[in-house]
Amino acid sequence: MVQYNFKKITVVPSGKEFVDIILSRTQRQTPTVVHKGYAISRLRAFYMRKVKFTQQNFNEKLSTIIEEFPRLDDIHPFYGDLLHVLYNKDHYKLALGQINTARNIIKKISNDYIRLLKYGDSLYRCKCLKVAALGRMCTVIKRIGPSLAYLEQIRQHMARLPSIDPNVRTILICGYPNVGKSSFINKITRADVDVQPYAFTTKSLFVGHTDYKYLRYQVIDTPGILDRPFEDRNIIEMCSITALAHLKAAILFFLDISGSCGYTIAQQAALFHSIKSLFMNKPLVIVCNKIDLQPMEGLSEDDMKLVMEMKNEALKTVIAQGGEPKDNEVLLTMSTLTDDGVIAVKNTACERLLDQRVEMKMKSKKINDCLNRFHVAIPKPRDTKERPPCIPQAVLEAQARGNAAAVEKKKLEKDLENENGGAGVYSASLKKHYILADDEWKEDNMPEILDGHNVYDFMDPDILQRLEELEREEGVRLEAEADEDAFEIDGMELTPEEKEALAEIRKKKSLLIQEHRMKKSTAESRPTVPRKFDKDKKFTTERMGRQLSALGLDPTAAINRARSRSVSKRGRKRERSAAGAGEAMDIDTEQSNKKLRSRSRSRSLSRPPSEVAPGEGFKDSAQKLKALKIGKKAVKGRNKAARRGEADRVIPNLKPKHLFSGKRSIGKTSRR
Repeated sequence: MVQYNFKKITVVPSGKEFVDIILSRTQRQTPTVVHKGYAISRLRAFYMRKVKFTQQNFNEKLSTIIEEFPRLDDIHPFYGDLLHVLYNKDHYKLALGQINTARNIIKKISNDYIRLLKYGDSLYRCKCLKVAALGRMCTVIKRIGPSLAYLEQIRQHMARLPSIDPNVRTILICGYPNVGKSSFINKITRADVDVQPYAFTTKSLFVGHTDYKYLRYQVIDTPGILDRPFEDRNIIEMCSITALAHLKAAILFFLDISGSCGYTIAQQAALFHSIKSLFMNKPLVIVCNKIDLQPMEGLSEDDMKLVMEMKNEALKTVIAQGGEPKDNEVLLTMSTLTDDGVIAVKNTACERLLDQRVEMKMKSKKINDCLNRFHVAIPKPRDTKERPPCIPQAVLEAQARGNAAAVEKKKLEKDLENENGGAGVYSASLKKHYILADDEWKEDNMPEILDGHNVYDFMDPDILQRLEELEREEGVRLEAEADEDAFEIDGMELTPEEKEALAEIRKKKSLLIQEHRMKKSTAESRPTVPRKFDKDKKFTTERMGRQLSALGLDPTAAINRARSRSVSKRGRKRERSAAGAGEAMDIDTEQSNKKLRSRSRSRSLSRPPSEVAPGEGFKDSAQKLKALKIGKKAVKGRNKAARRGEADRVIPNLKPKHLFSGKRSIGKTSRR
């Protein structure tokens, strides 16, 4: 788990922003209304509260800055030296010291002016003291503005630093620039470090993570180091030196034996000997990279001698740790371009680091508390008789069958792909699964056009016979359809009962057709045709009168009714029927007119709510009234909550702004 997380440091405001934040908070969270008629003790308390509140806010913000920034003496030496390399610890300590001094000065100013406010004799005097106190506090903050800006830049840079835990298993990659360090970390981890064909592409530390034997390892890619005096190295190189000096890690020193990095093997060997003091008590592996360009066997004698000297130095670190020197553990070759030897380098580094950490734990005092809990039982022979392991014959036969099956393993498409050039080169053949009389025909090219004819037309040797069968089947189907169309019931083969039933069916069918035709011919179902479209005068009252007269009917009432409904004569009102006039013959004219008016008015009234209209789905008016009552009851709760409908899910503001914002006057605030 990472112990140092610099990303959580609070943002450091500038001097002007600092003053605005504090004074705004003082104005919002302290009373602002005061009158000269108040008692002098109340006036003093009013202004003392403002001065004390401002001092407490300044103290809180400055204390947060001092506490969140790491103290170089208390953190791990790796981070202490890294911060010193990046920011110069003298300037860093000086900036934090100025913040601490400003905090103490503001506290002293607050105490002095609170002491003076205790003896203020008027509203004007107390107000002047308050203004002076706040002004001096703001002046102190403005004077440390450069320190605040410097700390903010440091905070932003520290937030971009990689999360490196100095106490976990770590593999450190170092060497000259452009020797393949970033390519290696990209191969074995999920890190995405920029790789370019020029020096110093990596300008800071990059971290990746890899797994080996179910354990997580931290891999650090360091910037390139040049062979020059310690004082002449820049900040980028010093980051690598700091990591080498303070991290307990397995060191992978990369060596470009091809010389394509721009530095010879002699220069790289000189760098190795100049920083070999940083490799003490750490597992060291020399990695000869880019063997795809220059194999180890092709090196000159001088270069091979330099490589062997570095190998001997690496063997000394193994002997110093009490291990057995092995050539294949300190000098390895690989190529990040072809992935040759990459996994071997990673496994060797992880294994050596794991062995060293186990050995260190065995030498520590804590191991004694654990060893007395373990007991390793080693069996002793009771006689000289040999007792080989007994394996049942069935198990041996199963193992033999398994080995034979492994030898005769079927080749998969993946194996064929790897044998024939890999992905992008090999193309799987879809013809090898064809079922043919001879397997040699599978890969033959089949022509589409031959002698001017389509080959697929002659694929079936029995195509003519199949065509005749299809024609025969089509003829049978057409005859069956003709028989179905020609089938009519003539009544000759029916019984008397069936004939009566057929007559009833035909009679009912004719009645239904007539009824349908009558419905279609009625005036209600016919659309109203505007007069301007009736060019041939087909829909006139005179024509309707002639048709009705021809049928022996009196067309007068129908013509009058049509004229009364005409929309073209807007001034004409619908006349009352003659039946109404006949009923009014026995009474006075005035009374008859009133009766007619009341009768016409009642006719124009709308239907009452309780009346059941056809199609509403209610049995009677009582059922409809009950349904209306239930509906009103269901809506009542929603109306009380001021909901617009069932879909209204608006949540009202539980804290209205006019009650929970603005200046607070002196006194109680229980109404809020």
